[in-house]
Amino acid sequence: MALLFLTLAGWSSSPLFLKYFVSSIDVWTSNGWRYAISALIWLPAVIVALRNRETPSALWRAALWPSVFNVAGQICFAWVLYLNIDPGLMAFLLRLHIVFATTGAFLLFPDERRLMGEPAYWVGMLIVVAGVVGTIFLRHEPLGRAGEWGIAAGLVAGALFGCYAVAVRRCMSSFSSVTSFAVISLYSAIGLLVPMLLLARGGGVEALRLLPFEMVMLFVSALAGIALGHVFYYASMARLGVAVASGVLLLQPFVTACASALIYGERLTAAQWVSGAVSVLGAALLLRIQAPRLSNRDPDALHCGRLAEPVRERHADVR
Repeated sequence: MALLFLTLAGWSSSPLFLKYFVSSIDVWTSNGWRYAISALIWLPAVIVALRNRETPSALWRAALWPSVFNVAGQICFAWVLYLNIDPGLMAFLLRLHIVFATTGAFLLFPDERRLMGEPAYWVGMLIVVAGVVGTIFLRHEPLGRAGEWGIAAGLVAGALFGCYAVAVRRCMSSFSSVTSFAVISLYSAIGLLVPMLLLARGGGVEALRLLPFEMVMLFVSALAGIALGHVFYYASMARLGVAVASGVLLLQPFVTACASALIYGERLTAAQWVSGAVSVLGAALLLRIQAPRLSNRDPDALHCGRLAEPVRERHADVR
């Protein structure tokens, strides 16, 4: 359970860290440095896998499409905060990614299509969309042009992260989650370093002028939000099950919004809080409908998208 709450803390803090750097470094520098640090953390895992011949050429090819979606999604994700959208609203806005992930799953995976015949599934989808729409529009002051672009970036980020989830399931079915994420992390770092070198002020060198405390915060943001978050998540699923782990992580928007209110003074209206809760309720309904299927998949199967033998049977000798 401790690992699960560490995952919740890490993923909830990611928008908060990004917001912290908005006034000191540009978006390209923030992305480039954070993912470069994450890739350096994961590099030993890649080296060990290479030495043990656990990274065939097919893995490197398979990781390309998930990495493309991850890089594009991360760029849009970071731009949201640089376009006058605060972390709490952003966290609720990104709940919409489940709609895009589900749509992609319907298109690519025949075993998912049976859910199309369940009315409760469509009710859950509509609840998610309605909740997200409410968090966008039920506010006191207008968004302004920058805020409108921020909302658009958030919606695109949600779509891209949904595509990333589907691409991982589609492309990485033959590889372990740890090795897959290590390679995707390396590709993503390259994909975000190149724009930093080309587009960032001074090619990203301005990060070296951060104060020592700010450099520590940059490292911690990469460690908590990127490098370790996924490891803790899969470890949590292995111990507690997919449904429990995913259910607890539905709290992430609330944690982010509350922390943003304390740290940055973000104030969501009562109607936005209700709408955000509605979107999470819809996601919980979708999770409940999928729970019987998820309970028969191990963490690697969930990550890679393949049906596997029940976890209980595979790990019966580990007690």
